[in-house]
Amino acid sequence: MAFEDTPRSNRLHIGFYGRRNAGKSSLINLLTAQNTALVSEHAGTTTDPVIKSMELLPLGPIAVIDTAGMDDVGDLGALRIARSREMMDRTDLALLVVSAPDAGDLSFEKQWAQEFKERKTPVLGVLNKIDGVAPSDAETLREKLAQTLDIPFIALSAHDKNSRGTLMTGIVQNAPTDFESATLTGDLFNAGDAVVLVMPQDIQAPKGRLILPQVQIIRDILDNKGLALSATAEQFPKLLESLKAPPALVITDSQIFPQVNALLSPDVPLTSFSILMARSKGDLGIFVRGARRIATLKESDKILIAEACTHAPLEEDIGREKLPRWLREKVGQGLTVDIATGLDFPANLNDYALILHCGGCMFTRKQLMSRLIKADAGNVPITNYGVAIAALNGMLERVVAVFGI
Repeated sequence: MAFEDTPRSNRLHIGFYGRRNAGKSSLINLLTAQNTALVSEHAGTTTDPVIKSMELLPLGPIAVIDTAGMDDVGDLGALRIARSREMMDRTDLALLVVSAPDAGDLSFEKQWAQEFKERKTPVLGVLNKIDGVAPSDAETLREKLAQTLDIPFIALSAHDKNSRGTLMTGIVQNAPTDFESATLTGDLFNAGDAVVLVMPQDIQAPKGRLILPQVQIIRDILDNKGLALSATAEQFPKLLESLKAPPALVITDSQIFPQVNALLSPDVPLTSFSILMARSKGDLGIFVRGARRIATLKESDKILIAEACTHAPLEEDIGREKLPRWLREKVGQGLTVDIATGLDFPANLNDYALILHCGGCMFTRKQLMSRLIKADAGNVPITNYGVAIAALNGMLERVVAVFGI
């Protein structure tokens, strides 16, 4: 797969934050070695956040985020700042840009540095616009900023092409190494083992192609020297019969857990695409604990179903129709179900007894983890579609046993 084909959700997201005219867009152009971001001497040129995918060795495929100034003003400025705050949840490494001529008042910088620390997001400070500043003075200012904001700082000029090395080195040294799990499946089988994937091709399956989690998991199996064998639900019994030995692992669509499990020996590990994505993007232990909350739901409760993408719902959509129906069949028809899609996520979660989140294949790990942190802060249980379906079918322990949970 070429780097430009890497899904944006799998890229390390590097966000540039700072006041208006601090030089964020110029730094992005320096990093990408091209005019990626619009640059102007007028403050507030960048309005809505802009995301650019690129390749940065040795980090590989990344996405850079250009944001509006954190000191924007007026009603429109407040909206721009709000959009920039949304990007904080997508950011794996934050670059906090400070203009050397304007480095006196650091109130905004202190606030944003603290917010990133609360999110456990690594922050690299960038002292920009040191043109015309004596090297000794620039170094003194850099040290002062690093001490005041309690984050590492580099000093450079975005207009000096020789500064690109300084910027790239700072990014490489401070980028997180665990922004996404190293493997989806590679720790679940040995090289040469057969891994069977059961993939229904129903109305919800895109015509002529596989869905993203299926593609990613097949690639991961191959990368880890496994034998990826796939079948539809109807073909699955015949595929099992053709094997000389039981498969090392079976991965299925969560919606057909009972049918697939009925054909397997209890000692053959079973899980789903959604659960594997949940483990990779979030914290499977949290999702399992959240799924156990289903057993105690009451008809008067309200739950939230959160989808990472904004697809047009089809007939029998898993998030919009099936899960609400299954939950009401178990709890009662009075159960209230709210739907949130894409980046929309309620600021106040305290009204909900449970959150059910999709696999998050269109989210970065940072985005999904930020939602887990928000749910935990509000003491609201959160689970994943696949984990919830397993719980509804009385199979929760069965499908997470392979992970040692």
